Amino acid sequence: MEETHHDVTEALARVRGEIGRSIKDHGRRPGSVTLVAVSKTMPAERIRPALVAGQRVFGENRVQEGQQKWPKLRAEFPGVELHLIGPLQTNKVKEAIAHFDVIETLDREKLAAELAREIHRSGKSPELYVQVNTGAEGQKAGILPQDADGFIRLCRETYGLGISGLMCIPPVDQPPSPHFALLAGIARRNGLTTLSMGMSADYDAAIQLGATHVRIGSAIFGARH
Repeated sequence: MEETHHDVTEALARVRGEIGRSIKDHGRRPGSVTLVAVSKTMPAERIRPALVAGQRVFGENRVQEGQQKWPKLRAEFPGVELHLIGPLQTNKVKEAIAHFDVIETLDREKLAAELAREIHRSGKSPELYVQVNTGAEGQKAGILPQDADGFIRLCRETYGLGISGLMCIPPVDQPPSPHFALLAGIARRNGLTTLSMGMSADYDAAIQLGATHVRIGSAIFGARH
């Protein structure tokens, strides 16, 4: 257990330092980039050292996993902000709104309608990001870039949803920077200032191109099994 604590704590400090240097190198304002520590598939004992070290923003891929892991950790460590960064099924919307502060994967009208219904019913209103499939990959979720403006308008005007930002996951076999630039352009056109983009391998490029949130997992917690 001591080794686990040391490993995660050291890795988190290293990532924070690298983010700080990247912010400075690219002329960004100090504190303008939030680290989302991606704790998906990680057990509570692997996450706890990061919490002890002061990390409070985390990302989970699955609603059920978040439900199971986080109530106890949140009771122990106040102030956690939990992001859902994996696909959201409409039948999980009630649970997602109950347990997550930010939903980063709004990507279709049926989901927008269900989110609007549950937000109205529950009175809880998580931040919502639209996921954009910048590489138009058939196997990947997200609104196509050419449909993004219309979808954001639909969410706002038809369903009354407050859209806080955008999220993307570039194709693994392409340079990420054009995808980050594309997302930033869509954000500017739609008056959005929050950009969740950049992961362990490419967050420097994301910060250079305007990321406000970078999602980093393996560089902090190690390889997933």
